[in-house]
Amino acid sequence: MTSTAAGDPAERVVLTEHEISRALTRIAHEILERNHGADGVALMGIPRRGVPLAHRLAERIAIAEGKSPDGVDSLVAVGELDITLHRDDLRRHPTRGLTPTIEPPGGIDGRTVVLVDDVLYSGRTVRAALDALTDLGRPRAVQLVALVDRGHRRLPIRADFVGKNLPTATSERVQVRLVETDGVDAVAISARTIAGTEGESR
Repeated sequence: MTSTAAGDPAERVVLTEHEISRALTRIAHEILERNHGADGVALMGIPRRGVPLAHRLAERIAIAEGKSPDGVDSLVAVGELDITLHRDDLRRHPTRGLTPTIEPPGGIDGRTVVLVDDVLYSGRTVRAALDALTDLGRPRAVQLVALVDRGHRRLPIRADFVGKNLPTATSERVQVRLVETDGVDAVAISARTIAGTEGESR
């Protein structure tokens, strides 16, 4: 993701560090409530920013269940799901780099897999993720977390858990920045149209 200069008047912050943290804590509790606990739940982060978000959710789920975050792997498994080869835009962007798919400990068969992504937009990234999951196994159910849902769906896909619904124009760009990847936690929206953004789910 190309960063916008600090203080750029074309950009406005819509989620601060505190608000991101609060949204993730709420989502962690919603996951537990929906699934009647953490048993049988596995989190799969969609690179790039879905991966650290998945690990943060796992920590919050552990804390909500009265466990130490250090023991999170034994409570809810976390993995990473590379979707590159399942994207429908490979012909237009053939040089995309592959990232490793890391299965959660114990695999995904028979589990509730919660896909985690930063921005839900047209739904094409999630469609690719669902295709990629079939290469790994057969989950009992699949749920979706999106830190930001910006609308403009082109496929019949809806997130089960959303940090913030953010109405946007198609000409706007939503930028999710996380400490793990960008050195800061913030979600910003820019009026400038920039083609080929990495941080927006398609």
